[in-house]
Amino acid sequence: MEDLLAKGGGLQKAMPVLMQLAAARQGDRYLHWDELRHRTPPQGLNLEQWWLAEKLARRSTSTPLPLVSCDGSPFWLCQPPMLLQALHDIDRSSGAGVMVPAAVTTPSSRDRYLLSALMEEAITSSQMEGAATTRDEAKAMIRSRRAPRDRSEQMILNNYRTMQHIRELKDQPLTPQRVLDLHRLVCQDTLDDPADAGRLRPPSKEVVVDDAYGTVFHVPPPAAQLEQRLELLCGFANGETPAVFLHPVVRAITLHFALAYDHPFCDGNGRTARALFYWAMLHQGYGLFEFLSISSVINKARGQYERSFLLSESDDNDLTYFLLAQVKVIQQAISSLHAYLGRKAGEVGALQRQLEGAHGLEDLNGRQLALLRHALRHTGFRYTVLSHQSSHGVSNQTARSDLQKLAGRGLLIAAKEGKREIFRVPADLAARLPG
Repeated sequence: MEDLLAKGGGLQKAMPVLMQLAAARQGDRYLHWDELRHRTPPQGLNLEQWWLAEKLARRSTSTPLPLVSCDGSPFWLCQPPMLLQALHDIDRSSGAGVMVPAAVTTPSSRDRYLLSALMEEAITSSQMEGAATTRDEAKAMIRSRRAPRDRSEQMILNNYRTMQHIRELKDQPLTPQRVLDLHRLVCQDTLDDPADAGRLRPPSKEVVVDDAYGTVFHVPPPAAQLEQRLELLCGFANGETPAVFLHPVVRAITLHFALAYDHPFCDGNGRTARALFYWAMLHQGYGLFEFLSISSVINKARGQYERSFLLSESDDNDLTYFLLAQVKVIQQAISSLHAYLGRKAGEVGALQRQLEGAHGLEDLNGRQLALLRHALRHTGFRYTVLSHQSSHGVSNQTARSDLQKLAGRGLLIAAKEGKREIFRVPADLAARLPG
């Protein structure tokens, strides 16, 4: 900033420049120098004057954060109109008053969609960190409760269990020990050194964030600072700091950024950072986030996600770049969820109408309707009591009763595979359903 003021002729000259820019500024962009320098400045300004005025305007309305970079300078943020608009949209589309299709709000359907969301986030978050397995294989592992076959499947199962655990922690304050426990759960049986799970990286294992070619993008704080930084981070997460109001979504995104920035673990930092984001959103009352998968959106535009880290770090710790990138991710995830729920509500409604009035089938519950919808797309599929129980979060007896009732109506074929009871989808299931 001092260099810019010197080049711009000092503050006395900068003020009229700032006034000139105020009339030319647009509310739909928040440009980094790397982008701004390739654009045409407002009339009467050169690029450096334009950048100086932008920086002064941002600093004049900025909010400092109680989190600092490696050199001790604080992170800060602005709230440009596009950020405020996005936060408003998130509140409107994920708040307590949001209307969810009636067909998917029964207890059984809620549990089913929740389990589906947990699996999706667990799988995608793990794939972002190198897990190599298909979605079908991963879901089959979780539903059947079989043991993981390799490290990739272990990563996914760990993430799934972590997401379940976060729901249990949502009413609890964040503590350094809880962060360590979450990391241990995320990384269990997946690290080269098992001792690294659930502990801060020791001085002997300093790390850098780089690419496959060895280009270093970020050097995290030294290990000696990590314990104190984690204490400060937990205080921030619990709303103890700063003294001024921060929008809950801003607080959750900042928590995500800060954990990733500190990189306090030898591995599993990204997965732990995303887990803390979910904890923060649920802790602050955004219940719809039980059903969202932000990793699915991030993974589709991984370069933008990573670049937003670099933009914030390279522009005097201005966290606004990362905030703007992440609220777009959240908006897309919410939009995808509502579209998904709309489709599923339509499918359930169509199936219900198809079965409506059919003698002996009017008492099918939501779990059975969901199974039939899946079965219509998977001829020959084999269901077990355990897989049905895991998919819907019900007791063993309830799952068995569901399957036996469908078999009794001829919609599944009961059989034995060794000692295991299975329920197979008949090839002519569609024809067996009443018209």
